[in-house]
Amino acid sequence: MGKTKLFWNCGECGHRQNKWSGSCSACQKWNTFVQETEVKSIERYAAPVVAQPVRLDQVQSQESKRYPTGLSQCDRLLGGGLVVGSLSLIAGDPGIGKSTLMLHLAFNLAEIGLTVLYVCGEESVDQTALRARRLKIVSPKLYFYSETNFEQIQSHIEKLKPQVLIIDSVQILYKSEIPSAPGSVTQVRELATSFMHLAKKMSISTFLIGHVTKSGEIAGPRVLEHIVDTVLEFEGDRQHGYRILRAVKNRFGPTDDIVLFQMQNEGLKEVENPSQAFLEERVRESVGSVIVPTVEGSRPLLVEIQALVAATAFVTPARRSTGIDPNRLALLLAVLEKRMGYTLYRNDVYVAVTGGIKILEPAIDLGILMAIASSFANRSIDSDTAVMGEVGLGGEVRSIGRMELRLKEAIHMGFTRCVLPKRNLKGLSIKGVALIGVERVEDAIRELL
Repeated sequence: MGKTKLFWNCGECGHRQNKWSGSCSACQKWNTFVQETEVKSIERYAAPVVAQPVRLDQVQSQESKRYPTGLSQCDRLLGGGLVVGSLSLIAGDPGIGKSTLMLHLAFNLAEIGLTVLYVCGEESVDQTALRARRLKIVSPKLYFYSETNFEQIQSHIEKLKPQVLIIDSVQILYKSEIPSAPGSVTQVRELATSFMHLAKKMSISTFLIGHVTKSGEIAGPRVLEHIVDTVLEFEGDRQHGYRILRAVKNRFGPTDDIVLFQMQNEGLKEVENPSQAFLEERVRESVGSVIVPTVEGSRPLLVEIQALVAATAFVTPARRSTGIDPNRLALLLAVLEKRMGYTLYRNDVYVAVTGGIKILEPAIDLGILMAIASSFANRSIDSDTAVMGEVGLGGEVRSIGRMELRLKEAIHMGFTRCVLPKRNLKGLSIKGVALIGVERVEDAIRELL
């Protein structure tokens, strides 16, 4: 027997309170509270063994055993391979290709002799097997199991004892002793905790597939991201063939690193040279087009930023962006209007990063400004010139990090000139490219246009 207690949980952030309210005080979202029941067990348990403090010089470091995934870029993203007993969360929009990616990983791990259990709660075994055959995935070490009850899944895990476990998806599973609907905050949190205990106890490398909300955040409580060892976000534009796997959290490797995939008929294929893939369709000497070197994790990328400035027929001009922060775009437009006197308030402005990739680092500010200025003046920028730099509110061009990494990638892709912050020129010893340092936005526009 146990005592029950009613409370309200926010479905967006997991905030808990005793009364209902229209908006969540933690995440400020509206109509997100769901009533749930908490069961407090009154059973008594034996006191656990208390750990003792250990001096740092007495701790013996041990290298974690890792499995090669068969995808070289994924191994690099994970820090050298899949860690034994790790718990990973992979999140993304529905239909973006999470299940396809997991099937590829499951097949590669099964090919090296590991027993893999794929729990397909959202589909039947026949449906999942049909997709696997389409991807030419056949292995005697790969098991499929369609179930949503955690107790049944746990019993088969203990019988089969797999080395790798894939849960597709955690929002569809449920625990029978919890009086909440599948996908609720309580269910997701308890399931993640249970799978963590299984992964650590039985040394099972576990993947949890999760969906995202309309705002692009991982569905479920924030505590889910704290429980897991690795958080991988699978993103991309459905209209483009490229998909990006981004490491947001990683206890065993680098963070903010990415892997680029291309969706083909036979499934996902790793792209070894992302810069070449992003630039292969660009039109040289195009108005409103600028090439910007950016860095995602430890990987440099060359991306094309396009801008279109057109006269508006409405009182309020349109401001649209794809792949960049719209608030950042509004700030940069204000800098152009104030420092250069551009009458952008009379024009619609559209800015996009080609290829469906999202860039958040401020090093692309100067490239965005130059693309807008090029479209406004209807003059093209030299196709062999790369532009980079952060822009402040006063119109100054601020220095950025990892400059040598960006320049080496630009040289590798055949660029002969780079416009960069003047402060970054100190200590640079790069040959093969002309470096032009600028201190203000006016200097960059005078140099390029």
